[in-house]
Amino acid sequence: MRPRRRRVTATVVVAVVLALAGAAGCGRSASGGGATGGPGAGGTVTVFAAASLTEAFTRLGRDFEEARPGSTVVLSFAGSAALAAQINQGAPADVFASAATRNMATVTGAGNADGDPALFARNQLVVAVPKGNPRGVAGLADLARPGLKVALCAPQVPCGAAARTALDAASVALTPVTLEQDVRGALAKVRLGEVDAALVYRTDALAAAAEVTAVEFPGSAGAVNDYPIVVLRDAPNPDGARAFVAYVRSERGRGVLAAAGFQVP
Repeated sequence: MRPRRRRVTATVVVAVVLALAGAAGCGRSASGGGATGGPGAGGTVTVFAAASLTEAFTRLGRDFEEARPGSTVVLSFAGSAALAAQINQGAPADVFASAATRNMATVTGAGNADGDPALFARNQLVVAVPKGNPRGVAGLADLARPGLKVALCAPQVPCGAAARTALDAASVALTPVTLEQDVRGALAKVRLGEVDAALVYRTDALAAAAEVTAVEFPGSAGAVNDYPIVVLRDAPNPDGARAFVAYVRSERGRGVLAAAGFQVP
């Protein structure tokens, strides 16, 4: 599956660009600024991120560019398993933000990470239903009702693995009408009226609050995914990559993630 790409365009302030060029000369920006997330990290930063990070990372990408004139953030969103496979196959990227430690381990195990991944967020499942909850879904057990059409993420996708954990813990057996390759696909089935319910992340239901209702269920706290982030070994812009990771983990980044519905460690 090809990742969905979003480009956030920076406003270039000529005076700052000239100053950076004078300080760094030809090639990458000097030293300290990139590693600490300071203003010296410029250029294009390509970020592969889980689909559930779409809203939060789009906002963070814009904020990062505004804080660092001369920087451009290119965001590619897809299922974490697909992104990990593309990275291991040589896709050029600077940063990987995964919706599960399992998919991150695929990248680190192949030796494609520069350093240890850092946990930056957690996400919890809810049942998403059409606005107003017309079928009266109150919890996981209702998803097994005859005639109720349910969408789940595929088992290899983090939201699918979390859904299976939650369903097994609640002893709920159901046959979904579709298995989607990322959480946005499952949510889209609810928004389009093609299914009666889907197990998705709380953040995705919050982002679509005008169209769907989120139903919390007992045991959802046991279906939480950790989100790790890492600079990639062959990053074309390692200074910019380190600066972006630092920004995501900064107080500003944590605030954006919390506002989107993530739990921040």
